[in-house]
Amino acid sequence: MKLTWRRDLAASLVVFLVALPLCVGVAVASGVPAELGLITGIVGGIVTGLMPGSSLQVSGPAAGLTVLVFEAVRAYGLPALGVLVLAAGLLQVLLGLLRLGRWFRAISIAVVEGMLAGIGLTIIAGQLYAMADVDAPASGVGKLLGLPGIGGALATPGTLAGIGIGAFTIAVLVLWPRLPERVRIVPGALVAVALAAAGVAAFGLPAETLRVQGLLEAIQPPGADQFARLAEIGMIGTVVAFALISSAESLFSAAAVDRMHDGPRTDYDRELVAQGTGNAVCGALGALPMTAVIVRSSANVQAGARTKASRVLHGVWLLVFAALVPTTLEYIPLAALAGVLVHAGWKLIPWRGLRPLWRDHRGEAVVLVTTAVAVVTLNLFEGVLLGLLLAIAKTAWETSHIHLDVHDGGDGPIRVAVSGHATFLRLPKLLDTLEALPHDRPIELDLSRLRHLDHACRTALVGWVERHNQSDTAGVTVDRELQPV
Repeated sequence: MKLTWRRDLAASLVVFLVALPLCVGVAVASGVPAELGLITGIVGGIVTGLMPGSSLQVSGPAAGLTVLVFEAVRAYGLPALGVLVLAAGLLQVLLGLLRLGRWFRAISIAVVEGMLAGIGLTIIAGQLYAMADVDAPASGVGKLLGLPGIGGALATPGTLAGIGIGAFTIAVLVLWPRLPERVRIVPGALVAVALAAAGVAAFGLPAETLRVQGLLEAIQPPGADQFARLAEIGMIGTVVAFALISSAESLFSAAAVDRMHDGPRTDYDRELVAQGTGNAVCGALGALPMTAVIVRSSANVQAGARTKASRVLHGVWLLVFAALVPTTLEYIPLAALAGVLVHAGWKLIPWRGLRPLWRDHRGEAVVLVTTAVAVVTLNLFEGVLLGLLLAIAKTAWETSHIHLDVHDGGDGPIRVAVSGHATFLRLPKLLDTLEALPHDRPIELDLSRLRHLDHACRTALVGWVERHNQSDTAGVTVDRELQPV
């Protein structure tokens, strides 16, 4: 027990150091005060961390929701964020109590990876503008197309300093994993941000830094007028998007974390209730939504955590930091946080897996790329919905295989054996083969190996048999009654 507590205590400090810059960075990228990111991290550690579900994964504000939060704040205002997150949390709790958590594992991996890739591209584009201290276009396409125009602002000292700080931060994050293991005990994101802050202070660089207020002042519970806005269609759609996307990301993270350790497996329904409870508390405090975050969770496992005590303690350390020394955040350059998020956005894109996916499962690759493009060009909710519809259509096409074996011995009837799944998607192939058969020969239609016959194919077969029997001297015999199966 004593050894377990030592490992959990050490792991909690590691996770705290990983979470601190990410909580602040995600909040800034979402267009909300930095303290709201810390509040979500605290709730994710203390509230969600204490609840049953997954023992080692860590929750907090996630880069994967920054685009959706930014759009929601821009459309409905910061005061509406709390009620959106609260309603999404309650919806998650309901889904968990209805034991629907396990069904989130049925979501296509290609859709999830495409969603994250689209988010990653949008984060990268948006944070490059933040580095240069240039106003970013509103749409994802506008952000990407407007990137060449950033070069026109390079003449100003502030822009040059910001890009230099951001590039330095990214370089540290890229090189950090290649350093000796004893050096990498300290998280790379914390080192990059600390070095950037020290460089700005030492050289007096003209870089904008964080503005910080008190933790209690940042808490803004939603008012009754905001709850009344939940009747708006747009608000309802945002609540559903928050709930479904954060649930899917959390449960996929749980599956990944389970593969990293030999401890208790995740109870998906309880984990969904835990995530929903955490989001409900965050919403009541007016903070950011939370998900389980794979970066923090993997750091927790790799640091030797054994129980949920490590993630709870990481929330305690965030609370202590935010309560006692929040002014230290004012030394952090915004460009450094932008660099951290550019690196995080890059890691959301499955660069290494795309080529083998295209080689071995081309349909899945098409779903992934289409989802990513849709997320960038449309919005997160519509992009994911389009990806899901495409994945369902691909699956329907792939599973509706039908095979027609035509045996003509020269004398006697022509025997046609149909096997597989006869659906409307394969109706052209079915009719083309049957209508090409000779009209002056008897035909025996064998459907004994047909696993599925939908209404469209049944209707087409009945019509073909009737036409063949009415117009030709030779008839068609069927080995069983034509009923949908």
